[in-house]
Amino acid sequence: MKTIINYLAVLLLTVVAFSNASAVKLDTKVQTVANLKAAFEGESTASAKYAAYAKEAKKESYSKVALLFEAASKSENIHATNHSAVLEQLGEVTPKVTPKFEVKSTKENLQDVIKGEGYEVSTMYPGFIKTSEEGKVTLATISFSYAYKTEQKHLALYKNALEQLNSGKENTLASLYFVCPTCGNTYDAKAPKRCGISMTPSERFITIK
Repeated sequence: MKTIINYLAVLLLTVVAFSNASAVKLDTKVQTVANLKAAFEGESTASAKYAAYAKEAKKESYSKVALLFEAASKSENIHATNHSAVLEQLGEVTPKVTPKFEVKSTKENLQDVIKGEGYEVSTMYPGFIKTSEEGKVTLATISFSYAYKTEQKHLALYKNALEQLNSGKENTLASLYFVCPTCGNTYDAKAPKRCGISMTPSERFITIK
């Protein structure tokens, strides 16, 4: 009798553990969908905002900073498109977004994007990637990873742009950018034969000049 009771106890614990694991997996999938929608909104807003920042930079005669903003705007649009595509693959509806932001001076705009990109690199995308991996939502993990790796480059480019602007050396910034159409990876001045993130051939890169 004790043997049967022990067996039933072990079986019950196994069922409970399996149920809990399934619930966690379901929760992470649901959360990943929410994260995709949040990321889509963020990237869509960033794309519109950076385009507006580019116009402001041109008004202030910072043509090279304007180019950087234009390249980043294109890149963020690619990220938004990728997130939307994953949502559609999951049978979800892509949310409608009305971008809201304020355009200030170019230096202030650079400070703003450095703060935003810093958050995405340090907190947002690492968390989104972890959750999508736990939920085994592979397409979401790929899309988040593309954006995460690209935002790291954007952050470095923006920090350098602000530094050069503050030093009166805006003219030393790149006059040409290349954006990968697959992942949004952004190269300044020169492009490799293939994207370092998605391995897309450089022939397909979008040129911003």
